[in-house]
Amino acid sequence: MIFTHRHGSWDWEQDERARLVGILNVTPDSFYDGGRWNDPDRALEHALRLAEEGADAVDVGGQSTRPGVGAPVGPEEEWRRIGPVLERLADRLSVPVSVDTFHAEVARRALAAGAAIVNDVSGLTADPDMLAVVAASDAGLVIMHALGAPGDLHAPRAYGDVGAEVRDFLAARAAEATAGGIAPERIALDPGIGFSKRAEQSLDALRALPRLTELGRPLYIGVSRKSFLAPLTSRPAEARLAASLGATVAAVTLGARIVRTHDVAATRDALRAAAAILHPEREMSRS
Repeated sequence: MIFTHRHGSWDWEQDERARLVGILNVTPDSFYDGGRWNDPDRALEHALRLAEEGADAVDVGGQSTRPGVGAPVGPEEEWRRIGPVLERLADRLSVPVSVDTFHAEVARRALAAGAAIVNDVSGLTADPDMLAVVAASDAGLVIMHALGAPGDLHAPRAYGDVGAEVRDFLAARAAEATAGGIAPERIALDPGIGFSKRAEQSLDALRALPRLTELGRPLYIGVSRKSFLAPLTSRPAEARLAASLGATVAAVTLGARIVRTHDVAATRDALRAAAAILHPEREMSRS
């Protein structure tokens, strides 16, 4: 994945190391960290901490997409939440900033403020102007699999073959993005774990990662502390770190290249330990 940031040009395909994206939710109601980072100064401190722990980028979101949250907020409220944070991050954070939004106007303002990646959880389906906004920039684009309107992303869905249907959706959206002027090397694809999928369907989507690699784009996953892990552990979100790390190591082993996580340091350590066992030649080259 190649994109431009005010601190330089970034190529995340130049080696085999999985990239880590630290989560910074500037919301009152996110499922795990809602309300913790609403103050812009605290948000800046947390973003800097994520970078120090090894994050390759920080993903800023002002819209909770957890199950049961109700109607999404509009672009003005979303920008009111994230705008002051992005202004502080622009010149202080040496790693790229990603904006987690399905509103084209929020993406446009975020890119103007210095964001380098747009992470659209609607897979380019919520706002018809999103494609043009990203195409007009040097930004990277994350296209996620999700079905339904933004306020209905967690409704149960029936699948015949989860892997095949996720693959076909992502292939179609990636082709649409490319036709709209976004270079393929700027695109990453996310199977949408926990979105439009029950727990077992999310597991099926993860099992299908080797099939998704056939699309030729980096696979981006977000499994951090999500509810699909609850049936496996019977634990609340704050106690799902170990399960998140297990799912992350499995996903990277199956082909994921970019990992979105609340827990950067622990995820980095888990992945590096796994890589030392599975790919010792890569670890030796980093020494």
